[in-house]
Amino acid sequence: MEVRVINNNVEKALKVAKKKLAAEGLFRELKRRRFYEKPSVKKKGKEREAARRRQKWLSKNRMF
Repeated sequence: MEVRVINNNVEKALKVAKKKLAAEGLFRELKRRRFYEKPSVKKKGKEREAARRRQKWLSKNRMF
């Protein structure tokens, strides 16, 4: 990943970099991998994420 610093504005470049990393899900992944997760807990987490994505998709594509 590359972030350009324009006019020596490092603060803005850091903000952009952080936003890109968050969009890629890096922070969530780091938090998840911090400790060992049992396979059963991992499976429940995957199901929870799928349900969250499904709800998001449904709310986005509802037609009234």
